[in-house]
Amino acid sequence: MSTKTSKPEVADESKRGSGSGWLNRTVLGIGLASLFSDWSHEMATTVMPAFLATMGVAAAWVGLIEGVSDGLSSFTKMASGYYTDRLQRRKPIAVFGYVITALGTGSFGLATAAWHVLVARSCAWLGRGVRTPVRKALLAASVTRESYGRAFGFERMMDTLGAIVGPATAYFLLGALHHNYPALFAWTLVPGMIAAGVIAFLVVEKSRPPVAHISFGASLQMLPPRYRKFLVAVGLFGAGDFAHTLLILLATQKLAPTLGIARAASIAVALYVLHNVFYASFAFVAGWLADRFQKPLVLAAGYALAAVMAALIIFAPMTPWMLAAVFVLGGIYVAVEETLEDSLCAELVGEEHHGMAFGVLATVNGIGDFLSSIIVGALWSAFGTSTAFGYSAVLFVGGALLVARLHRAAPEKS
Repeated sequence: MSTKTSKPEVADESKRGSGSGWLNRTVLGIGLASLFSDWSHEMATTVMPAFLATMGVAAAWVGLIEGVSDGLSSFTKMASGYYTDRLQRRKPIAVFGYVITALGTGSFGLATAAWHVLVARSCAWLGRGVRTPVRKALLAASVTRESYGRAFGFERMMDTLGAIVGPATAYFLLGALHHNYPALFAWTLVPGMIAAGVIAFLVVEKSRPPVAHISFGASLQMLPPRYRKFLVAVGLFGAGDFAHTLLILLATQKLAPTLGIARAASIAVALYVLHNVFYASFAFVAGWLADRFQKPLVLAAGYALAAVMAALIIFAPMTPWMLAAVFVLGGIYVAVEETLEDSLCAELVGEEHHGMAFGVLATVNGIGDFLSSIIVGALWSAFGTSTAFGYSAVLFVGGALLVARLHRAAPEKS
């Protein structure tokens, strides 16, 4: 049994958890940092394709920039998680990551060629890779185990609000600045640096005892068996969990024959906004459910919703209302998936290994994101939507069944 429960809660303000005390200054600070940082880089991401188009580059550059950046970020997350588990103070690393992300995003405005954007985006995403496992470890350490769901749900909700506000801000500034892209990218520094400041001045880091140095391989081996089974389920599900920009393409293609390409594209974007609204709304709901029910079962339900969404795409007529249902289900299941994967990860692994656990989880998800979109896109092009989304549906069901089995196993001692 851990001795932490014997300490009175008032002895450590950063560790209050159950009841109303879960929303402490660290949880609030990390949530605000997620909101402002996502606000910053979503402003840049929204206009990046148009900015590249002004350089006359091919669409393949967009895919290359996204793929290289995501790949670098994924593997950096594992390295960062391993390294920061050895430190007594993690917060300076998180601040550094947020600053690098902000500077890398703002430097888009200095680009005069596509490869400049590739370098800038890669630097920004390296910063994201550095900070992500650290931020999650700081968040988990600031609340009790009984409050993991609400804390991670709140952070996901705030992050998604940034994903809604960011594109809206980019749309407004693009008109106000008369399509001056360098000026718009410079404005991304404002919310980006605010995010770093919030981490630096609002987040309270719980003191940690000195941690002995162990090798990377030994650190991996110390992750408990139940966590490894969890990773298998996450990896299986993630191999089918395609990027939801493909839903925008689906809606555009299905609506274009009757509405015309311009109107179909506008409706598809509006549906994606609806997707993000439900994502933001249900992230905290998912966290609330996670704190009241078995986390593996709640996550399995989220994975099952993804399978239902894929089945609708395959079997239902893609009318505007049915497409709206697809986008809503997409937003809800991503909210459950991301909130529950983080909170279940925190529950399965002891605090002393949280950095490594979150880093490995992020890397598995990153590899899945990379592979799934390529495979689904290739199957779609070669065989049509039924085959592409049928592939996803099978993996979604498999992931749901595997993660549901975790609730039968005895919890690991922390």
